[in-house]
Amino acid sequence: MKDLKPLFSDLIRFETELWNAIDARLRSAHDLPLHKFEPMQIISRTPDCRVYDIAEELSLTTGGVSKLVDSIEASGYCTRRPNPSDRRSSIIELSPPGRTALAQASATFERELESRLRAGVSERVLTQFASSLTALRAASKLADESAAA
Repeated sequence: MKDLKPLFSDLIRFETELWNAIDARLRSAHDLPLHKFEPMQIISRTPDCRVYDIAEELSLTTGGVSKLVDSIEASGYCTRRPNPSDRRSSIIELSPPGRTALAQASATFERELESRLRAGVSERVLTQFASSLTALRAASKLADESAAA
């Protein structure tokens, strides 16, 4: 492939279209936007979850994630408690309403992924695509580290 610009454009447009479609479905069915749903998934599966853990997984700044967690907390979906290992951070946990909202929205999320990702390509192509994205993200991270050095 000589010209990577069309690939870049398709990748970005697909990500935007996929995000918007899943976000709209989660909002309409559960009143839970995707920007809150994703961190809630991380909080759910990460023992002693901190803002830093969410930021690392989502490739966002800790400041931005802190504001996002504030918003999730204001919705009543999570709580913070002091981190006994580090007084500068908090441990974030889903509240009972947050666990319920996440469980209900997760089924919708998974259905949307099935219909939007499996519908167009074979399992083999989907597996190759996932492997390629993982490799590209790793290469991009190395390029960032090299540029910073």
